[in-house]
This record gives sequence, C-alpha cells and structure tokens, in this order.
Amino acid sequence: MTKGTQALKNVAVAGAVQRPPQGSTEHRVAVAGASGRMGHMLIEAIRASEDCRLAGALDVATSPAIGNDAAAFLGHASGVPVTADIAKGLEHAEVLIDFTRPEGTLAHLQVCRERGVKLVIGTTGFSEAQKAQIAAAAKDIAIVMAPNMSVGVNVTLKLLELAAKALATGYDIEIIEAHHRHKVDAPSGTALKMGEVIAQAIGRDLKQCGVFAREGVTGERDPSTIGFSAIRGGDIVGDHTVLFAGTGERIEITHKSASRATYAQGSLRAVRFLAEQPNGLFDMFDVLGLRDRDQ
Repeated sequence: MTKGTQALKNVAVAGAVQRPPQGSTEHRVAVAGASGRMGHMLIEAIRASEDCRLAGALDVATSPAIGNDAAAFLGHASGVPVTADIAKGLEHAEVLIDFTRPEGTLAHLQVCRERGVKLVIGTTGFSEAQKAQIAAAAKDIAIVMAPNMSVGVNVTLKLLELAAKALATGYDIEIIEAHHRHKVDAPSGTALKMGEVIAQAIGRDLKQCGVFAREGVTGERDPSTIGFSAIRGGDIVGDHTVLFAGTGERIEITHKSASRATYAQGSLRAVRFLAEQPNGLFDMFDVLGLRDRDQ
C-alpha cells in the first residue's frame, strides 16, 4: 500500500468538502505549495468556505506530501491528491492561488496561461523582468498580484497614502518590518509596497530614494529618502511599521499579523473578484474597491 493510499484511508470520508448553497456560484480553486504553512492555511480556508472548492493541489516533486490527500492534515478527505504535475493539478481548476517562490510561480503562470486558469499571486521577490512576464500573461488571463493579501494590510496602505500626502515635507520616513526566520527575501514585499505607495503619493521614485542599508559613517540623513529596516527571527508572521518622524512629534502606522489566516481570507476575496474578470492585472486595491477613480 502506498503512502498516499494509506493517507486516504486514514482520513474521514464523512468530512467531505462542503458544497455551496443551491443556486450559488462555486469557485474551483487550486493551491500551489499545498504542503507548506501557507498552503495548509489556504486549504483550510477553502474547506471552510461556502462558495469555494479545492480542485487541485501542487507541490515540488521532493515534497513528502506528493500522492497524499491535500486535506489529510485536517483529518478529512478532499479527494484531491497533492501532485508535482502542474497540468494535472490544474486540470479541474478555474483559479490557482500561489504563495511559493518566483521561479515556481512563473512555471505555474505558463501553464495557467495555456489553459486559461486565472491566478492569485502572493509570491514576493520578483525581478522587474519577472514582473514583466506576469504583466504579459495578464493580457490573456486575469491575475491578482499583491505582496500581501491581508485586508487589513491593504487598508493600511490606503492610510499610508493619505498620511504621506499630508506629511510630505518636514517628516523623515522609515519603514521597519519583521518576519520569521524562514523568510528568504528582504525587505519584504509588503514593506516595498508600502514604500512604493508612499513614494507615489509624494511624487518620488522609490528606485531613486529608497535606502536599504546603513553602516559606518553615513553622514546626515537625506530628507528626501525613504529608509528600510528588516528584522528576521523566530516565528513572527509579519509586522510592519511606517514611521513619520518630524520635529517634536512622531506618527507611527503599524500593522501586525498574528496568523496567516488573514492572507488566506484575502486570497479568497481575490478569487471571487477574478470570477468577473476575463483578463488583466489587478491588485488588492482593485479587489477591495480602494483605488481612486483617477488612479
């Protein structure tokens, strides 16, 4: 008996995936990185949703979860095995949620584009050339790409946009972020997005004004810069603080994540948004209706 077969026998068939109420729309969702921390959170959120169904589960060929039921970790049978075969994993899916690595996401992107599968991308660390590949694919399929799918984080981004416009002069801007020891990129995609939002709001180019390292005798701080600091340690899910430091006062806007569940719920909102989009590249401002009409 294979490990995958044994896993299927160990879960309760009585725990089958919930079906949406009669007459409602069902979204068939595949998950990339299905055996990882975020993959598990996504599968649990899909399972708890009334309008989403797990339709595929992808992971790298070396994952010990290959061949197992994707929901075995919950003690349930989804009937969806974890596979390294991208085409097979997307066979029954309408949309793929991907929180993996840039190289993996781009491999998934190619197959999604070929098969007309929409994509929610929470992966960070893309180069400009890789972002261009995603934008090109969005001409054929609908994609939501955001460095952070949390509803709270995206509301925070809107607050930062408003604050930056009001505090454009006389305030030094610093972005401090903290994540768990396993995170491989720095600064975080969310921190970079915060910097981009602030820079755009005050008419600057983050590529020109971003400062990502300080050491030794650096001289006085250039007031036109936006500074970044990255902390890595323990199991910190994700903390972000933007400091506006003026003369006689400091304003701090902070968001702290205590669970990846916030990312999963935001991802499902993106799935529902994509159901109405034939193609195009979107972000969570589009999903949440936070974008100004003139943007």
